[in-house]
Amino acid sequence: MAARTYSLVFLICTASAWGAATAVDSALAKFALIEQDGAAPGSRVTLSASELTAYARVQAEVIAPGAVHDPKLTITAGHAEAFAMIDFLHLPQVGPQPGWVVRKLLEGQRPLRVRVRIQSMNGRARVDVERVEISGVGMEGRTLDFLLSQFVIPSFPEAKTGVWFGLSHGIDRIELGSGVVRVLIVGHR
Repeated sequence: MAARTYSLVFLICTASAWGAATAVDSALAKFALIEQDGAAPGSRVTLSASELTAYARVQAEVIAPGAVHDPKLTITAGHAEAFAMIDFLHLPQVGPQPGWVVRKLLEGQRPLRVRVRIQSMNGRARVDVERVEISGVGMEGRTLDFLLSQFVIPSFPEAKTGVWFGLSHGIDRIELGSGVVRVLIVGHR
């Protein structure tokens, strides 16, 4: 009986890992289709929250090895929410190191939740950070600006928040629905 139980656990773990790998592969294939201008005008490329979560897990290890654990994305109409365990002091940083008090507040694994609103139309998009929570404490104003400038922008230098920016590869708009992101292609601009 124990051998069967171990076999079943092994099978479940293997299937789970295989599922995550196929989700990453699926997301990468869809990104490549868009980036290589392979999506036909008028088409929609749909990415699921599980594909984007799997992709985020791989990217976290590439961008900040050992600093980000268990990222998870939730998508609803017009909004995306990300959750992860983050060790802020292991993220790439620019500028002076934070002072002793800030280091003590940020050291170790901390639960991070970020909610953004995403708008998109006519080949443009805008991402607005609505709420950031670290260890259940909401951040805003100067504290949020400091965290963005010290930890987010160094890891994602192309990130734009609070401003409209152009989309490339013929993307007309990005729609967020329940558990999915749809990328609508109009043709090459």
